[in-house]
Amino acid sequence: MTLNYLYMHSPVGRLQLVADEQALVAVLWECEKANRVRLHHLVENQNNIILIETQKQLSEYFQGYRQRFDLPLKLNGTDFQQQVWRALLNIPYGETRTYKEIALAIGNLKAVRAVGSAIGRNPISIIAPCHRVIGADGKLVGFAGGLANKEILLNLEKTNKI
Repeated sequence: MTLNYLYMHSPVGRLQLVADEQALVAVLWECEKANRVRLHHLVENQNNIILIETQKQLSEYFQGYRQRFDLPLKLNGTDFQQQVWRALLNIPYGETRTYKEIALAIGNLKAVRAVGSAIGRNPISIIAPCHRVIGADGKLVGFAGGLANKEILLNLEKTNKI
C-alpha cells in the first residue's frame, strides 16, 4: 500500500505527516531515528485531504487555538501498543501522566516498562500526545522528538490551557 506524505514547518522543527487515503498514519520528527516507525512506499503528495487537514489542525494547535484533534487515525502496531496509544489520546490538554498511570489506565500495572517501550514507538506524535507522559519524579524523560521539543509542547499547552 502506498502512503502519502508532506512536510510542515512547526515550532518543534520540520514534521513529516504520513497518511493513506482514509486516515493519518504517522507524524514523524525531523530527528527521527531509523525504523522507530516502519513505513513503506512513501510518495510525496501535497493534495491528500487527510494530510491537508492534519497540517491545518497542527497549525491551529501550535497557534494555541486547538486543544483537541479531530482526525481519522490508523494505529499500526501490536494490540498492546494500540492500547497504550489509545490511552495517550485520553490525556487532557495541558495535563501530564506518568508511565505508571498509563499502565494503570490500560489495566496492567506490571507493564510500566512495556508501556514506555510502546510510547517510544508512538507513530502519531503530538496527535497521540506522548509528550504529556513524564517520569514518576516529574522529570521529562524519553521523547522521540527530543526533550527540548517535549518541553516546548508542554509549555505551549500550559500557556494556552483554558
